[in-house]
Amino acid sequence: MSVKFQQETVRTTSGIRPAAKELAHEVGERLTGGKTQTGYLASNPLRTKMLTSGVLSGLQELLASWIAHDVSKHGHYFSSRVPKMALYGMFISAPLGHVLIGILQRIFAGRTSLRAKILQILVSNLIVSPIQNVVYLASMAVIAGARTFHQVRATVKAGFLPVMKVSWITSPLALAFAQKFLPEHAWVPFFNLVGFVIGTYVNAHTKKKRLEALRRQLDQQRRGGGAAAPGAPGPEYGRRDY
Repeated sequence: MSVKFQQETVRTTSGIRPAAKELAHEVGERLTGGKTQTGYLASNPLRTKMLTSGVLSGLQELLASWIAHDVSKHGHYFSSRVPKMALYGMFISAPLGHVLIGILQRIFAGRTSLRAKILQILVSNLIVSPIQNVVYLASMAVIAGARTFHQVRATVKAGFLPVMKVSWITSPLALAFAQKFLPEHAWVPFFNLVGFVIGTYVNAHTKKKRLEALRRQLDQQRRGGGAAAPGAPGPEYGRRDY
């Protein structure tokens, strides 16, 4: 009796894994237009990625402002940064990701071994992610009000390592999932979705830190009765007056 029960248990457990794998494949196919690459994403890949990235980037800024309680001088969460972020996602992030991921896929085309997949993850984390993060941080600095090369460089230098740490944790998991369950033309939209979730958290955290730093700076000015210390960020770069 116990032997029969164990056999049935083994059969049931072994049947769950193929079912879960089939479900993941089916979800990926439904999201990307089916098994054949005849959907809108496959026929218009760059345009679809630009629209997706633009919408997600604008929504990310709006959600992050709401989470951090970062309002404009008019008392609204919707500011000029929302359309600026949408433009960044549409004309910078999406084309850059399209090119870099396309190169990565061409390099490893037809290579399905475990070694090739691990090497692809390493190349993505050591080359692709740093390029994307530098462009992201520089763009965020300009959108936030940086107008000099020194301000942009300082923003990139301060934020590069923390952002890379997040990328090194999440990127291998996202890429491993894409390798196993998604067609190649769906990788960039999928990475955009993952980046939306992570970017919203990072953006909200950054806004909270910026607001705290601004409050401390204003408190010091009130107690000192004078201007900010030399080298401190000026109101045109720190305060949200848009």
